[in-house]
Amino acid sequence: MSRLTKRREPFRFMVWLGIGGSVLLFTVLLGIYIVRQTGPGWADVALPNVFVLSTLVILLSSLTLHNANQAFRHEQFSVYRINMATTLVLGTLFILLQGWGWRQMVRAGVGLEGNPAGGFVYIISGLHLLHILIGLVFITITLVEALRRRAYVESFVYSVNPPNQLKIKLITLYWHFVDVLWVVLFVFLLFHHRVDWRL
Repeated sequence: MSRLTKRREPFRFMVWLGIGGSVLLFTVLLGIYIVRQTGPGWADVALPNVFVLSTLVILLSSLTLHNANQAFRHEQFSVYRINMATTLVLGTLFILLQGWGWRQMVRAGVGLEGNPAGGFVYIISGLHLLHILIGLVFITITLVEALRRRAYVESFVYSVNPPNQLKIKLITLYWHFVDVLWVVLFVFLLFHHRVDWRL
């Protein structure tokens, strides 16, 4: 059976379809940003310094989720639960840091209205935050399932179930995507804005 004709995993296809849609959405948004910045009313705004910290946090969360995936495959279930919980905490911390960054911008007088540059920073980071929230929902569900199966036998039975193995792989794939997406978006914003270390 050729690679073109063999049966595809529908959930994997759906995740890749979602990733493709997100890439298209942000590509269009960044294209509009580039075109709009040459228009009237555009004034440069500073990025909050906490965005740098949130970037480090989200990268660290990718590492912990990778470690969780590896531990799951090697039947190290306590390590798996610890890394899943750490990923959830780091993802939540990322959201809090982004909110803190928005607060810094508001205090600096940058709002959604008036200057389109500030509006784009809110929209870009806000849409990405929505992607993070979706990922956190699935990580939470998976962590709850892992905590319910703390006994080794239950954990082992859970881990050898192919749908459960696929679930962990797809969550990891999606989370790595949203992490890389934020890095790309942040580098784009850094190219067009400066970081105000005084905020």
